[in-house]
Amino acid sequence: KSPYINATVTNDTGAAVTLLEVDYPSASFGHELLAAGATYPYRFKILGSGTAKVSWTDVAHKEHTSTGPRLHEGQQGQLTITLTPAGAQWSDQLTP
Repeated sequence: KSPYINATVTNDTGAAVTLLEVDYPSASFGHELLAAGATYPYRFKILGSGTAKVSWTDVAHKEHTSTGPRLHEGQQGQLTITLTPAGAQWSDQLTP
């Protein structure tokens, strides 16, 4: 069985966000619009190593970026990103 990450991005900013993008080693995923209170699940495999990053645009058209944990090839588990008015909160339960 191939190792993978179950990622979840939740929008707790109080308003819709646009141009959501999550970058991870060797690829990225995203969504054009994430409504207030909505959750976006995504499953991916890590190839290589590097730092995760999330970026999004708020209702006032301000761009936000947040750096997350360092990810390594072969890791598996859960990665949770919660977007808030103050920025992004990261939580992970990853095993090598």
